Amino acid sequence: MKFIRQLYDWMLHWAETPYGAIALFLLAFAEASFFPIPPDALLIALVLGARKKAFKFAAISTAGSVTGALLGYSIGYFVWWGVQGEFSPFAIFFFNNIPGLTEKIFFDVQSLYDKWNFWIIFTAGFTPIPYKVFTITAGAFNINIFMFIIASVISRAGRFFLVAFLIWKFGDPITKFIDKYFNWLAIAFTVLLIGGFVAIKYMFLF
Repeated sequence: MKFIRQLYDWMLHWAETPYGAIALFLLAFAEASFFPIPPDALLIALVLGARKKAFKFAAISTAGSVTGALLGYSIGYFVWWGVQGEFSPFAIFFFNNIPGLTEKIFFDVQSLYDKWNFWIIFTAGFTPIPYKVFTITAGAFNINIFMFIIASVISRAGRFFLVAFLIWKFGDPITKFIDKYFNWLAIAFTVLLIGGFVAIKYMFLF
């Protein structure tokens, strides 16, 4: 847990530098298309360090994530397929190196789009389910881009502004709570992250 604590303290320090907002945007951008770690931890750290900027940070997270979602959509739309409907070398690289995205999950997601459409994108954007799995597959399966953008904006904004509001409203008690129970919270965060991947597999059973 020492390393995680150091990482937490390092993230907090961004709130005191001119680069915190940039780092938040880049992390949110990357997480929506290829990076495995969600931006929530950095968002919380920044808001804890500068509560007056809570909703500014939430807006930055939303902008970065939606922009990254469009990159994920573009990856799926433009470079995912090779000749004769086979996967491109780029897609194979993703399957081999990006956590949570396998060939089976890729094709199973298509049935979720057929059944839930808007709501599956919204759910992926608002919950710990790995968002990039759905941004890339949305492009690969040519999901309506306007519906995709609307669902992404609503879900990502809802998630990040909710987090920012809670920290803005209860910042001091939450800060003390995090300091006191940090190790347990780190474990809980890891469980939620892993649970997101498990949730994808669970959805395919129904």
